[in-house]
Amino acid sequence: MLTRKSKLTLKKIASFFSVIRGYNIWVVALAQYLSAIFILAPEKRALAIILDWRLFLIVIASTLTIASGYIINNFYDAKKDLINRPKKAMIDRLVSQETKLKVYFGINFIVALLMFFISWRAVLFFSTYIFLIWFYSHKLKKMFLIGNITAAVLAVLPFFGILMYYKNFYAVIFAHAIFLLLLILIREIIKDLENIEGDLIADYKTIPVVFGEKTAKAVISILTSLTLIPVYFLVEIYNVGYMDIYFYLSLIGLLFFAMLLWKATTKTEYLKLHFLLKFIIVSGVFCIVLIEPSVLIHGKKLISTY
Repeated sequence: MLTRKSKLTLKKIASFFSVIRGYNIWVVALAQYLSAIFILAPEKRALAIILDWRLFLIVIASTLTIASGYIINNFYDAKKDLINRPKKAMIDRLVSQETKLKVYFGINFIVALLMFFISWRAVLFFSTYIFLIWFYSHKLKKMFLIGNITAAVLAVLPFFGILMYYKNFYAVIFAHAIFLLLLILIREIIKDLENIEGDLIADYKTIPVVFGEKTAKAVISILTSLTLIPVYFLVEIYNVGYMDIYFYLSLIGLLFFAMLLWKATTKTEYLKLHFLLKFIIVSGVFCIVLIEPSVLIHGKKLISTY
């Protein structure tokens, strides 16, 4: 039977897991490996990629940086979260702010240390990434539109780190990145609609706060329609093999999303839309395996000749 001290320790571990959103981090790590195998380096054997210790360190550094980003974001958003997510905020508060900051700096030190084994460029990249996450949480997050765009870019940056490692700068890869960037940007604005009450009190200059919910929905609708552009290039021009099934289904899901968006008025309804977008994004991670590497290699050669 657990003692009172043991129970408290387990609660603090659960609290810390909630702060760093461990359920999101493993998806990013999986996405990085699948991207490396099927998109960024399809000409290499999967086993060689999995056993590449440098790639392993980059993935570890990425997940640790994201975890530290969640910690510092939680530190700055503590008051706002008490309004928007009171239950989660109470769980998160089981770990003191002082402890969070100590872990934050400790994680960032470990990331810098790990990257010294790769190269000075890796140290520079992750140091810049860590700084941008802090600056976003401290300053940019409250700024109109800049906060949304920065959040979307920061979410994609771990994949850019893998891209720099393999140095495969092909147009097809950037088409994937643009599609993902648009989905994340849409999700960020949905989160603003979901958290409008706390943003108003905390003086966050989000689109719903500045221009209202109707304008925010119009912006989301425009961004949703823009996803057609990268999908067209990925399916019709670059040929991603059987992953085109995912993109067709995603467009159907986004159409359904847009219809529900204009009917949504409550926080619960926006939360459901948020989960729908998250499902589309996470599904994309698993559907990477549908890409036929030989087809993508051929497509890359065609692109590089232009």
